[in-house]
Amino acid sequence: MREAKVELDDLIVPIFVDETISKPLEIRSMPGYYRIPVEGVVEEVEKCLDLGLNSFIFFGIPSYKDEIGSSAFDKNGVIQKAVRLVRKEFPDVVIVTDVCLCEYTTHGHCGIVKDGKIMNDETLPILGKIAVSHAEAGADIVAPSGMMDGMVKAIRSALDDEGFTDVAIMSYSAKYASSFYGPFREAADSGYKFGDRRSYQADIHNGDEALREVELDLKEGADIVMVKPALAYLDIVRRVKETFRVPTCAYNVSGEYSMVKASAIQGWLDEKDIVYEILTSIKRAGADLIITYHAKDFARWMKEGFDW
Repeated sequence: MREAKVELDDLIVPIFVDETISKPLEIRSMPGYYRIPVEGVVEEVEKCLDLGLNSFIFFGIPSYKDEIGSSAFDKNGVIQKAVRLVRKEFPDVVIVTDVCLCEYTTHGHCGIVKDGKIMNDETLPILGKIAVSHAEAGADIVAPSGMMDGMVKAIRSALDDEGFTDVAIMSYSAKYASSFYGPFREAADSGYKFGDRRSYQADIHNGDEALREVELDLKEGADIVMVKPALAYLDIVRRVKETFRVPTCAYNVSGEYSMVKASAIQGWLDEKDIVYEILTSIKRAGADLIITYHAKDFARWMKEGFDW
């Protein structure tokens, strides 16, 4: 009689691909999670496939950065190389790519910066170029995460103009200016050098704002919408799903993962039970897909016969 059940097909595995390393590097603030070298990405995907996981989202750590994030749309960039390797070896896996500038710019912001200000409109053509380069490499879904106004329309137009009409867009439509992202900034080397991201990410106090953002992205051509983070915003997941009835993803972010891991290491919580309860709550709230750093552990426990 259970109303919500987490399946492995619901989960998307984040992979941090780092072209500056030659062996996996553990992320200090995310115990048990690693940056993977480009040469090791096929092996990492293969391990996940053996656990029953088939969907992945790639984040890149490039070897060089500049003011406009040009390595993000370099045809030989870190994500482009990783996607080509995985697509060649595993043609049937689902590959999602993060489309943003923060990992690739010297200032660490998600848009072009001029005189200390984030330039929304100047950023849009660059996001289109990034998305096209990912599609050319073999991505199934591109996921713009910068919360720039008009980003979905710009990316859809760029993809269609280059013939990638079947490449889907999963938009970070309701991405909040949250404090839960701290460990990710270490993982992806994407910390900002000045200010903050409140001028373009959603205000944590607002719910109606998220619905307006989702509605705009859907009108511009988004195929899947996302709420990020998940746990502190389950009400938003529910409102988005009930209002729009479209494919909805929730991002169970790095801070949420690290809190569980830290407590489990201290012996304060039962990690398996807590992770199962968290993922179930996200699914129950209305998420069709969940991006989560717990995916591999969860799949391993299921394979070992864990039953809650």
